[in-house]
Amino acid sequence: MDSLNDLQRQRREKMDKLIDMGINPYAYSFDRTHFADDTIKEFEKTGDETAEVSLAGRLMAIRRMGKAAFVHLMDSTGRIQIYIKKDIVGEEAYSMFKLTDLGDFVGIKGRLFRTRTGEITVQAQHVEMLAKTLRPLPIVKEKLEGDEKLVYDAFADKETRYRQRYIDLVVNPEVKQIFLKRSHIISAMRRYLEGRGYIEVETPVLQPVYGGALARPFVTHHNTLDMSLYLRIADELYLKRLVVGGFDGVFEIAKDFRNEGMDKDHNPEFTMMELYVAFEDYTFMMDLVEQMTSNLCQEVMGSMLLPFGDDMLDFTPPWPRKPYLKAIEEATKYDLSGKSEDEVRAIARSLKLNVDDVKGLGNLLDQIFSEFVEPTLIQPTFITDFPIELSPLAKKHRKHAGLTERFEGFVARMELCNSFSELNDPVDQRERFENQAKLKAQGDEEAMVVDEDYLRSMEYGMPPTAGLGMGIDRLSMILTNSQSIRDVILFPQMRPERNKENN
Repeated sequence: MDSLNDLQRQRREKMDKLIDMGINPYAYSFDRTHFADDTIKEFEKTGDETAEVSLAGRLMAIRRMGKAAFVHLMDSTGRIQIYIKKDIVGEEAYSMFKLTDLGDFVGIKGRLFRTRTGEITVQAQHVEMLAKTLRPLPIVKEKLEGDEKLVYDAFADKETRYRQRYIDLVVNPEVKQIFLKRSHIISAMRRYLEGRGYIEVETPVLQPVYGGALARPFVTHHNTLDMSLYLRIADELYLKRLVVGGFDGVFEIAKDFRNEGMDKDHNPEFTMMELYVAFEDYTFMMDLVEQMTSNLCQEVMGSMLLPFGDDMLDFTPPWPRKPYLKAIEEATKYDLSGKSEDEVRAIARSLKLNVDDVKGLGNLLDQIFSEFVEPTLIQPTFITDFPIELSPLAKKHRKHAGLTERFEGFVARMELCNSFSELNDPVDQRERFENQAKLKAQGDEEAMVVDEDYLRSMEYGMPPTAGLGMGIDRLSMILTNSQSIRDVILFPQMRPERNKENN
C-alpha cells in the first residue's frame, strides 16, 4: 500500500467501505437488456417513457447535486445520461453510489425521459456496483469553441497508448472505431473469398524448416523432441502442399513472424492473408486483388475514394500495371535489363547508394527500387515482372528471359500484396533453393533454406497455380487513414518497460 498515490489509496478505502456495507465490489453478472446507442435511437422513434431498460457500463462523468446526480454511462456502443435520485433508488443504493468514482462499472435499471434541455436520459430505479476501479482513468476533457468540440489533456502519449491499449480504447473512442473497422475488413475479405468457393485452412506456426519469404525467423526449441523449430515467416509452402493434395483454392488469415526491425510499416508479428488458386496465373490474381480490395473499400468504408494523410486514394479498378525494371528506368534513367551484379553495383554507387555490404544482384536491385521507385507509388499500382534473383518461388516469365511472373501491389508508398504465377517445376525449384542456400552461406541472413519435403511434394505434381499474400495490417492502415502499423495492431511489439510505477 505504501507505493500507492493518494487517489489510489482513496479508491481502495472506498472499496473497503463497500465491503463493510455488505456490497461485493466485483459482481458476478448483471442482467443487461439494452445498449446505449440502440436505447437512444429507439426512444427517438417511439418516445415511450414506460419502457424499462437495463444497461451496464463505465461511469465517464458524474455531476452530484446533494440527493441526486447526473452521470454519463459508457458501454460498447456509446454513452447515455443517467439520472440517479436518492428518493427513487433508496438510501442504501444511494449510499453505495456515493462511493463510486469515474471509471467504475455499474448496472442501471430504469425508464427513459427527456430532460428540460432535451437530452434522452434514464431515470434510475435500481443501481448496482459491478466493478470498482482502483486506478483513475486519464479522463479526456472537452470544451466547445463556437460549434467545434475541442479535446485537451487527452491520453495522447503514443508509447503509453500502445502499452496500455486497454486505457486507450476507453478514453479515445476513435481508436476503438479503427479496430472495429479492421475486424469488418477481415470479415468482408473472408466472405469474399468463401463466396468464390475457396476453403479457409490452418497451417503450422511452429515449423522444422521455415520458408516462403526472404526473412530471418524467430527460433525456439521443442524440449520433448529436442529440436529447433521456427515461427513461420509465411504460410506459402504449406498451402501449396495442399494444392498438390487436390484443393483448388485455399487461403489462410494468420499471424506470421519475422525477426526484423520495427518502424511505422513493420511489426515483427503481423497478420497476413495468403491465397492459392489452382490452374490460374498472376494476371488472374491481379484482377482478383483489384476486385476484392475495391469491394472492401465500398462495403466497409462506403467509398473507393479514401484519404490517407495528405493524399486521396482511388481504388477504382483497373489499377496501373508497370514492369519492375521499367519503373526503375523511369525513376533513375538507367536501364538495368541484362546487367551483371558488378554493373548494377556500379550504377547503385553512381546513384549515391551505399551498397558495400549488399550481397547479390537481387538485393542490389531491391535497394535501388526501394530508394527511387517505392516512394513514388501513391495510388494503387501493380509493379510486375520481377527479376528472377528476387523471386525464388515464382515461375519464369513466359516471354522475357531473366524475369518472373510476379507482381506486387503498392498503395500509399507501401507494399500491400505480393503474388506469383507459382513455380511448379521441382527441378527449377531445387536449383533456386540451392542458389538461395549459397547466398545464406555468404552471410545473407534473409535467404531461403532448402525444404526437402516441399520439393518432394512438388515431385508428385503441382498444377499451375496463382498465389497471393496480402498484409492485413497495412491494408487496415490504408483504409482507416492510420499512419503507423502500431495504430492498427491492438498490442504492438514494444521494448520492455523500465522498472517504475505506472500511474
